[in-house]
Amino acid sequence: MTTARLPLFPLNAVLFPGLVLPLNVFEERYRAMMRALLQTDEDDARRFVVVAIRDGREAAPTATGMPDSLAAVHVDRAPADGFGPDPIQSFHRVGCVADAAKIRERADGSFEILATGTVRVKLLSVDASGPYLTAEVEELTEEPGDEETGGTNGAEEAAALAEGVLRAFRSYQKRLAGASERSLTTGADLPDDPSVISYLVAAAAVLDIPSKQRLLQAPDTATRLREELTLLRRETAVIRHLPSLPAVELTRAPTHPN
Repeated sequence: MTTARLPLFPLNAVLFPGLVLPLNVFEERYRAMMRALLQTDEDDARRFVVVAIRDGREAAPTATGMPDSLAAVHVDRAPADGFGPDPIQSFHRVGCVADAAKIRERADGSFEILATGTVRVKLLSVDASGPYLTAEVEELTEEPGDEETGGTNGAEEAAALAEGVLRAFRSYQKRLAGASERSLTTGADLPDDPSVISYLVAAAAVLDIPSKQRLLQAPDTATRLREELTLLRRETAVIRHLPSLPAVELTRAPTHPN
Protein backbone atom coordinates (compact mmCIF):
# COMPACT_ATOMS: atom_id res chain seq x y z
CA MET A 1 0.00 0.00 0.00
CA THR A 2 1.13 3.54 -0.77
CA THR A 3 1.79 5.73 2.26
CA ALA A 4 2.48 9.46 2.53
CA ARG A 5 2.63 12.28 5.09
CA LEU A 6 0.23 15.09 4.21
CA PRO A 7 -1.33 18.15 5.87
CA LEU A 8 -4.48 17.20 7.76
CA PHE A 9 -7.66 19.29 7.54
CA PRO A 10 -10.25 18.10 10.09
CA LEU A 11 -13.83 19.15 9.41
CA ASN A 12 -17.32 18.47 10.59
CA ALA A 13 -17.95 17.07 7.11
CA VAL A 14 -17.15 14.04 4.94
CA LEU A 15 -15.46 14.42 1.56
CA PHE A 16 -15.79 11.74 -1.13
CA PRO A 17 -13.52 11.02 -4.13
CA GLY A 18 -14.56 13.00 -7.19
CA LEU A 19 -16.56 15.58 -5.23
CA VAL A 20 -15.64 19.26 -4.99
CA LEU A 21 -15.23 20.98 -1.61
CA PRO A 22 -15.28 24.81 -1.35
CA LEU A 23 -13.61 26.16 1.80
CA ASN A 24 -13.35 29.58 3.40
CA VAL A 25 -10.31 29.59 5.70
CA PHE A 26 -9.83 32.27 8.37
CA GLU A 27 -8.05 30.56 11.31
CA GLU A 28 -4.27 30.93 11.44
CA ARG A 29 -3.49 27.21 11.69
CA TYR A 30 -5.12 26.62 8.32
CA ARG A 31 -3.81 29.84 6.82
CA ALA A 32 -0.33 28.44 7.50
CA MET A 33 -1.31 25.21 5.78
CA MET A 34 -2.53 27.05 2.70
CA ARG A 35 0.61 29.19 2.55
CA ALA A 36 2.68 25.99 2.61
CA LEU A 37 0.58 24.46 -0.16
CA LEU A 38 1.09 27.58 -2.26
CA GLN A 39 4.83 26.87 -2.14
CA THR A 40 4.20 23.64 -4.06
CA ASP A 41 5.30 23.64 -7.67
CA GLU A 42 2.41 24.59 -9.96
CA ASP A 43 2.81 21.30 -11.84
CA ASP A 44 2.39 19.25 -8.65
CA ALA A 45 -0.84 18.48 -6.85
CA ARG A 46 -1.50 20.57 -3.73
CA ARG A 47 -2.71 17.73 -1.56
CA PHE A 48 -4.11 17.60 1.94
CA VAL A 49 -6.30 15.11 3.80
CA VAL A 50 -9.86 15.94 4.80
CA VAL A 51 -11.04 13.89 7.77
CA ALA A 52 -14.24 14.09 9.80
CA ILE A 53 -13.96 14.96 13.48
CA ARG A 54 -15.51 12.63 16.02
CA ASP A 55 -18.31 14.65 17.66
CA GLY A 56 -16.53 17.75 16.46
CA ARG A 57 -17.53 21.37 16.02
CA GLU A 58 -14.74 22.38 13.69
CA ALA A 59 -16.73 23.89 10.84
CA ALA A 60 -20.19 24.58 9.53
CA PRO A 61 -21.54 25.29 6.04
CA THR A 62 -22.17 28.85 4.95
CA ALA A 63 -24.22 30.13 2.06
CA THR A 64 -21.35 31.47 0.00
CA GLY A 65 -22.87 30.60 -3.36
CA MET A 66 -19.75 28.79 -4.56
CA PRO A 67 -20.33 26.64 -7.65
CA ASP A 68 -20.57 23.13 -6.24
CA SER A 69 -22.99 20.46 -5.10
CA LEU A 70 -21.53 20.48 -1.59
CA ALA A 71 -22.20 23.26 0.88
CA ALA A 72 -19.26 25.60 1.32
CA VAL A 73 -17.46 25.09 4.62
CA HIS A 74 -16.43 28.07 6.70
CA VAL A 75 -13.37 27.44 8.90
CA ASP A 76 -12.84 30.09 11.55
CA ARG A 77 -11.08 28.17 14.29
CA ALA A 78 -8.78 25.22 14.84
CA PRO A 79 -9.57 22.13 16.87
CA ALA A 80 -8.91 22.47 20.58
CA ASP A 81 -5.23 22.14 21.44
CA GLY A 82 -6.00 19.40 23.97
CA PHE A 83 -5.62 16.46 21.60
CA GLY A 84 -4.28 14.26 24.37
CA PRO A 85 -1.37 11.84 24.04
CA ASP A 86 -2.74 10.38 20.78
CA PRO A 87 -4.41 13.08 18.61
CA ILE A 88 -5.58 10.51 16.05
CA GLN A 89 -8.33 9.55 18.51
CA SER A 90 -10.04 12.89 17.74
CA PHE A 91 -10.76 11.89 14.14
CA HIS A 92 -12.40 9.18 12.11
CA ARG A 93 -9.76 6.84 10.73
CA VAL A 94 -10.80 7.00 7.06
CA GLY A 95 -10.62 10.28 5.16
CA CYS A 96 -10.13 11.55 1.62
CA VAL A 97 -7.17 13.24 -0.06
CA ALA A 98 -8.13 16.61 -1.55
CA ASP A 99 -6.33 18.34 -4.40
CA ALA A 100 -6.57 22.13 -4.07
CA ALA A 101 -6.92 23.28 -7.66
CA LYS A 102 -7.74 26.81 -6.50
CA ILE A 103 -6.21 28.65 -3.54
CA ARG A 104 -6.93 32.37 -3.48
CA GLU A 105 -5.62 34.59 -0.73
CA ARG A 106 -7.81 37.55 0.16
CA ALA A 107 -6.60 40.97 1.22
CA ASP A 108 -7.26 40.18 4.88
CA GLY A 109 -5.05 37.07 4.76
CA SER A 110 -7.90 34.57 4.70
CA PHE A 111 -8.21 32.03 1.88
CA GLU A 112 -10.79 30.80 -0.56
CA ILE A 113 -10.11 27.21 -1.64
CA LEU A 114 -11.72 24.93 -4.18
CA ALA A 115 -10.51 21.35 -3.71
CA THR A 116 -11.49 18.01 -5.24
CA GLY A 117 -11.52 14.67 -3.45
CA THR A 118 -9.22 12.12 -5.07
CA VAL A 119 -8.62 8.88 -3.12
CA ARG A 120 -9.65 7.42 0.21
CA VAL A 121 -6.96 7.02 2.84
CA LYS A 122 -6.59 5.48 6.29
CA LEU A 123 -4.97 7.56 9.02
CA LEU A 124 -1.96 5.80 10.55
CA SER A 125 -0.73 8.62 12.80
CA VAL A 126 -1.32 12.32 13.46
CA ASP A 127 1.33 14.91 14.37
CA ALA A 128 0.10 18.05 16.16
CA SER A 129 3.55 19.49 16.96
CA GLY A 130 3.90 21.77 13.91
CA PRO A 131 2.14 24.95 12.78
CA TYR A 132 -0.65 22.75 11.40
CA LEU A 133 -1.66 19.11 11.69
CA THR A 134 -0.06 16.46 9.49
CA ALA A 135 -0.89 12.77 9.15
CA GLU A 136 0.75 9.65 7.85
CA VAL A 137 -1.84 7.99 5.65
CA GLU A 138 -2.21 4.81 3.66
CA GLU A 139 -4.14 4.79 0.38
CA LEU A 140 -7.18 2.50 0.29
CA THR A 141 -8.01 0.66 -2.91
CA GLU A 142 -11.58 0.64 -4.17
CA GLU A 143 -12.67 -2.92 -5.00
CA PRO A 144 -15.99 -3.48 -6.82
CA GLY A 145 -17.14 -6.15 -4.36
CA ASP A 146 -16.34 -9.30 -2.47
CA GLU A 147 -16.16 -11.93 -5.22
CA GLU A 148 -16.01 -14.70 -2.64
CA THR A 149 -19.50 -13.91 -1.37
CA GLY A 150 -21.98 -16.27 -2.98
CA GLY A 151 -19.71 -16.78 -5.98
CA THR A 152 -20.95 -13.56 -7.52
CA ASN A 153 -18.65 -11.52 -9.71
CA GLY A 154 -17.96 -8.32 -7.78
CA ALA A 155 -18.09 -6.01 -10.79
CA GLU A 156 -21.38 -7.48 -12.03
CA GLU A 157 -22.92 -7.22 -8.56
CA ALA A 158 -21.82 -3.60 -8.20
CA ALA A 159 -23.24 -2.70 -11.62
CA ALA A 160 -26.61 -4.23 -10.78
CA LEU A 161 -26.71 -2.53 -7.41
CA ALA A 162 -25.81 0.83 -8.99
CA GLU A 163 -28.90 0.64 -11.20
CA GLY A 164 -31.10 -0.02 -8.18
CA VAL A 165 -29.48 2.80 -6.22
CA LEU A 166 -30.09 5.27 -9.03
CA ARG A 167 -33.77 4.30 -9.19
CA ALA A 168 -34.07 4.65 -5.42
CA PHE A 169 -32.26 7.97 -5.50
CA ARG A 170 -34.61 9.42 -8.11
CA SER A 171 -37.58 8.42 -5.97
CA TYR A 172 -35.86 10.03 -2.99
CA GLN A 173 -35.25 13.21 -5.01
CA LYS A 174 -38.92 13.50 -5.89
CA ARG A 175 -39.68 13.59 -2.18
CA LEU A 176 -37.09 16.32 -1.74
CA ALA A 177 -38.59 18.68 -4.29
CA GLY A 178 -36.72 21.96 -4.23
CA ALA A 179 -33.36 20.38 -3.33
CA SER A 180 -31.82 21.43 -6.64
CA GLU A 181 -28.46 22.26 -5.08
CA ARG A 182 -27.91 18.69 -4.00
CA SER A 183 -29.66 16.79 -6.77
CA LEU A 184 -28.24 14.46 -9.38
CA THR A 185 -29.46 14.81 -12.93
CA THR A 186 -31.01 12.07 -15.03
CA GLY A 187 -29.25 9.05 -16.48
CA ALA A 188 -27.65 10.61 -19.56
CA ASP A 189 -25.53 12.89 -17.40
CA LEU A 190 -24.42 10.27 -14.89
CA PRO A 191 -21.29 8.12 -15.15
CA ASP A 192 -21.48 4.38 -15.67
CA ASP A 193 -18.84 3.52 -13.07
CA PRO A 194 -20.61 2.02 -10.01
CA SER A 195 -17.96 3.37 -7.62
CA VAL A 196 -18.41 6.92 -8.94
CA ILE A 197 -22.19 6.57 -8.65
CA SER A 198 -21.79 5.35 -5.07
CA TYR A 199 -19.75 8.42 -4.15
CA LEU A 200 -22.09 10.85 -5.91
CA VAL A 201 -25.15 9.46 -4.15
CA ALA A 202 -23.36 9.41 -0.78
CA ALA A 203 -22.44 13.08 -1.17
CA ALA A 204 -25.81 14.24 -2.52
CA ALA A 205 -28.08 12.47 -0.04
CA VAL A 206 -29.07 14.47 3.04
CA LEU A 207 -27.53 12.24 5.71
CA ASP A 208 -25.83 12.82 9.05
CA ILE A 209 -22.06 12.63 9.48
CA PRO A 210 -21.97 9.08 10.93
CA SER A 211 -23.99 7.76 7.97
CA LYS A 212 -21.77 9.49 5.43
CA GLN A 213 -18.66 8.27 7.24
CA ARG A 214 -19.88 4.66 7.11
CA LEU A 215 -20.39 5.03 3.37
CA LEU A 216 -16.93 6.50 2.88
CA GLN A 217 -15.21 3.66 4.72
CA ALA A 218 -17.26 0.83 3.19
CA PRO A 219 -14.87 -2.02 2.28
CA ASP A 220 -15.97 -2.12 -1.38
CA THR A 221 -18.33 -0.50 -3.86
CA ALA A 222 -21.02 -3.19 -3.64
CA THR A 223 -21.19 -2.87 0.14
CA ARG A 224 -21.52 0.92 -0.14
CA LEU A 225 -24.28 0.62 -2.74
CA ARG A 226 -26.20 -1.92 -0.65
CA GLU A 227 -26.11 0.40 2.35
CA GLU A 228 -27.18 3.35 0.17
CA LEU A 229 -30.15 1.36 -1.09
CA THR A 230 -31.25 0.70 2.49
CA LEU A 231 -30.70 4.32 3.52
CA LEU A 232 -32.52 5.78 0.53
CA ARG A 233 -35.54 3.54 0.98
CA ARG A 234 -35.67 4.38 4.67
CA GLU A 235 -35.33 8.13 4.15
CA THR A 236 -37.90 8.15 1.35
CA ALA A 237 -40.38 6.35 3.59
CA VAL A 238 -39.77 8.84 6.42
CA ILE A 239 -40.26 11.85 4.13
CA ARG A 240 -43.44 10.31 2.71
CA HIS A 241 -44.96 10.34 6.18
CA LEU A 242 -44.16 14.02 6.83
CA PRO A 243 -46.84 15.74 4.69
CA SER A 244 -46.99 18.79 6.95
CA LEU A 245 -43.33 19.64 6.41
CA PRO A 246 -42.54 21.11 2.97
CA ALA A 247 -39.70 19.17 1.39
CA VAL A 248 -37.75 22.35 0.77
CA GLU A 249 -37.54 22.89 4.54
CA LEU A 250 -35.67 19.61 4.90
CA THR A 251 -32.90 20.96 2.73
CA ARG A 252 -32.49 24.34 4.43
CA ALA A 253 -31.03 22.95 7.63
CA PRO A 254 -27.23 22.57 7.52
CA THR A 255 -26.11 19.14 6.43
CA HIS A 256 -23.08 19.50 8.70
CA PRO A 257 -24.42 21.25 11.85
CA ASN A 258 -21.91 23.26 13.84
